[in-house]
Amino acid sequence: MGAPHCPVCGRKMARNGRTSAGRTRWRCTSCGASATCKIDNAAKRLSAFLAWLLTRSRQSDMPGGGRTFRRKTARLWEIWPMPPKVEAARKVVFVDGIHLGRKAVVLIASDDEHALGWHLCRSENGRAWAALMSRVAAPEVVVSDGGDGFAKALRQTWPSTRHQRCVFHAFCQVRRYTTTRPRTPAGVELYALAKALLSITTLKEADGWAQALLAWSERWDSFLAETSIGEDGKTWLAHERLVKARRSLVRLVNAGTIFTYLDPALAGTGVIPSTNNRIEGGVNAQLRAMLRDHRGLSIERRLKAIFWWCYVHSPSPLPAAEILRVMPTDRSIAAIYERLDEREKLEGGIPQWGDAIVWSELHHSEPYRMDWD
Repeated sequence: MGAPHCPVCGRKMARNGRTSAGRTRWRCTSCGASATCKIDNAAKRLSAFLAWLLTRSRQSDMPGGGRTFRRKTARLWEIWPMPPKVEAARKVVFVDGIHLGRKAVVLIASDDEHALGWHLCRSENGRAWAALMSRVAAPEVVVSDGGDGFAKALRQTWPSTRHQRCVFHAFCQVRRYTTTRPRTPAGVELYALAKALLSITTLKEADGWAQALLAWSERWDSFLAETSIGEDGKTWLAHERLVKARRSLVRLVNAGTIFTYLDPALAGTGVIPSTNNRIEGGVNAQLRAMLRDHRGLSIERRLKAIFWWCYVHSPSPLPAAEILRVMPTDRSIAAIYERLDEREKLEGGIPQWGDAIVWSELHHSEPYRMDWD
């Protein structure tokens, strides 16, 4: 450890023996002030904590079965690593959400190398997506799986950004309705059309695919319009699942988001991906593996584990000592929350921490109603 600075004049101090407790005494050679200094190992503990959290290390393999480790790192679970503000625009940004149970979602934005932003919310909705996107510079293209509310947030937050809907998710949506073994000729043809999306590489092929979808719709229009009467006397579409599958594809074609990756104006500056496999495999898969390796964490700690992974993989993470100094904790957030009046709580003062889910859903300590979209 280097010589400390004098708390009075600011100059370096020199060793001056020890106290009766055995601690080193320091004396300023300029003003004569004497003091003892306590070594702060919090930064080292944080580094050890992250080394455990982000690897497959087990506490049971640590000395004492990990009891000392848990005692020394307990306070670190109070920290919420918050995303930085990304001002350098990327060409392509991938967005997706990872669900933890039915009432907690972490929305994540990333590029090819880093996690650019993350936001905790109760469900995927326009306000949550906008909160995530508002801290990331608008890219040229954004790739998504079509989560609820994303299109609305894109129009409001990144109005000039082109949207590429993941073609694999578009195919999966049709497969969910038709299954891999459709029972009707119409279903067999539609499933084949959806599967063909995965192999389209030119605008000519895209135009041919759109024409084939239109021809299929016209050919089977009367078949899809057939109805049946249920036991309660209500009329239902006899082939409702096929109708929904067709609607999902037609909506994407009309919106112009399914073949954005083939636009010559965009492809001329680099390859535009047609799927969000980068965030699915490079981020979500890593997060799920981390949670499996440390299974048994509470929902709050699982959320914080995701935050920590994203922060460590952000473009410019701070050193451990700086993280401890600037990042909010449960206590600091609670103090801010207590200073807000009831109107601010209801109108969105807390959502900056994650749509108020941190306290009303995890701690159950607030009597006020919290409304989401």
